[in-house]
This record gives sequence, structure tokens and C-alpha cells, in this order.
Amino acid sequence: MPFVLHVAARTVATHALSIFGDHSDVMAVRQTGCAMLCASSVQEAQDFALISHIATLQSRVPFIHFFDGFRTSHEINKIAPLADDTIRALLPQDKIAEHRQRALNPEHPVIRGTSANPDTYFQSREATNPWYDAVYDHVEKAMDDFAAATGRQYKPFEFYGHPQAERVIVIMGSAIGTCEEVVDELLSRGEKVGVLKVRLYRPFSAAHLLAALPESARAVAVLDRTKEPGALAEPLYLDVMTALAEAFNRGERETLPRTIGGRYGLSSKEFGPECVLAIFSELQAAQPKPRFTVGIYDDVTNLSLPLAKIPCRQRPSSRPCSTASAATAACQPPKTTSKSSATRPHGSPRAILSMTRRKRAASPSRICGSAKNRFVHRI
Repeated sequence: MPFVLHVAARTVATHALSIFGDHSDVMAVRQTGCAMLCASSVQEAQDFALISHIATLQSRVPFIHFFDGFRTSHEINKIAPLADDTIRALLPQDKIAEHRQRALNPEHPVIRGTSANPDTYFQSREATNPWYDAVYDHVEKAMDDFAAATGRQYKPFEFYGHPQAERVIVIMGSAIGTCEEVVDELLSRGEKVGVLKVRLYRPFSAAHLLAALPESARAVAVLDRTKEPGALAEPLYLDVMTALAEAFNRGERETLPRTIGGRYGLSSKEFGPECVLAIFSELQAAQPKPRFTVGIYDDVTNLSLPLAKIPCRQRPSSRPCSTASAATAACQPPKTTSKSSATRPHGSPRAILSMTRRKRAASPSRICGSAKNRFVHRI
């Protein structure tokens, strides 16, 4: 049934309540049968909202369109808004009419949601396979049609970086932007690195993931923004590792990249360039940690990676931060725009709103990266 649920993904309470962002809530429903499309920016959140509605009407599979709570849902940024005429032109009006025709109607009664016994239930569940097998193609076509109308091209899986990358990070959500900026910096140093952006998480297409991952990749780090206590690894890592291992067993890939899995950003823990640099550094190690955390100091189980220090420029004294200190802003190198990303103009304002009360920092306000008006605004 066509349906879209738009989710600002947040933390599921464990030892403590937290309303901040990670992927633990959406990962808890990944077995419900909903397709899952992940946006990494404010622009993508708008664009994927329309793309998911197009895809659900075409595929008749329910969709969860999610993006990072607070980090994306509360971000103030410039976007290219969609015109109403564009939305109407892209929505399949014939599929909308068909959906309405299938509505319950006393003039045309049907029975739905019946009880099933062991003799037929299993077969009926397997009969849904063709519908899910077709979802990827519907999403890809919706993205292509969207690109033709707006000029903003997206792909369910997209690689960004050196075409012969040897070290690759696989990730989804708002951290993609940070990874892209660090990749740009490392590419300028001559390093062969890249980031594989996962947008369509369910149904997970192993074939298209492998097509997007360079054959040259020798070391891969898969990042999850959730924690599953007691599990061998987190969900995205297990999917990627399964895809790689099966391709290697079938002889479709000559080598199996060394693949490690990490956790980051739980409850909106900051994920800055120093975290990405630490991951790429770990991928160079002779014996990297098979499971790790990044962004914290773990002196209990010693899973955390040491972080690199990145210097920041001082904000000019003539332009002080008017409300809250920008000292907590992530320091980021200049960004090369991904061909698929519809990003804000260079140097345009960007703010992240966070519902925490913080004391005004005593140190001078700082500005990082090349975007002069980039700051973190906390209330």
C-alpha cells in the first residue's frame, strides 16, 4: 500500500532518556517491510520527501523517509525550494487515481486483513518478493525523473572520491557532508580515499552497492549511528559485509576488502573532521580494530579511536557571535560539491539548533573552514 512516513530519527531511550539524533529508532523498524530512504541534508530532506512519494505510488510499497534528528531536522540552511507545478508534474496522477480506486467502499466490498493458517501463510509472505525486488528500479527512476525536472541528480548508492580509492568509508545520514569535506582535503594531498553514500537502505541492493564501490578498495570502514548490544555488529555493517563476502564467494570480486565496523554520533554526539581522519588513519593500520567507536574516549572497553587535532581560525573581533559562542563548531576544510548534492551557496549562513542549555564560552569565538558564516547556534 502506498504510504510515506517522514521521520526525524532520534535516540531510543536506554539507560537514560535522550531526545537527540541517531538511527536507533529507524533501525528498530527495519524488518517491518517498509522501504527506507535516508536524506543527509536539508535540501535532500525536501527532495527525498517528493521522491519517496513518487516511489511509493509506483511500487505500492510503504516508505520510511528519514533524516538525522536535530542535526538535519533543526538545521537552518538555504535550499532550492520545489515549485508546486514541479511537484504536480512529477507525481504520477494515474497511480494516485488507482490508489483511490482501491480504497474501501461499501459499494464494492472486499475482505482484507484476514487470518491465515500454516498451510498458506509462508507462501503468501514469499509472494511479496517481486514487489520488493522492483523497489530499487522505481526509486532510481524517480530520482532520474526528479533530476530531469530540477537538475539535482541523486542515486540510491553513490561514491564520492578518488576513482581508484583504496580506503573507503560507507555511511548514511548527515555525516556524509563531513566525510566529503575530509575526502576533498585528503585528495588534495594525493591520497586515494572516498566515501560511499547509502541513501536507499531498504530494500538493500547488494548488486548496486558493489557497483558503486571501486574495485580498487582494499580497506572499508562501515559506520553505523546506532548500537545493538549483544549483536556481532551493527545493521549497515552486516549488510555491507554480507554483500562483499557473497560477491567474493561467487567469484565476482577478486579480493575481499578488509572491512571494519564502527559506531558514531549516538544521541547527536559530534562527528567532526577529526573523526573522519581517525577512521582513514585506522584503515591504514596493519591490524585495524574490527569494531570501534569514534568521537568519544572509551577507557572501559578501549574501542575508541584516537582523534587528530585540527586547528581553527580565529573569528575576526569585528564580527563577534551575537548569541552563543561558535567555539563548538566543527572545523572543516573547504568542500567540493558532490555532483548529486544540491547545496547552499558558498559562504551562506548555516545553523544547527540544539535544545541544550550551555554557558557562554569564555574563549574567543572561532570560525572554521571556508564558509565565513557557518556557525553552531545552541539554545
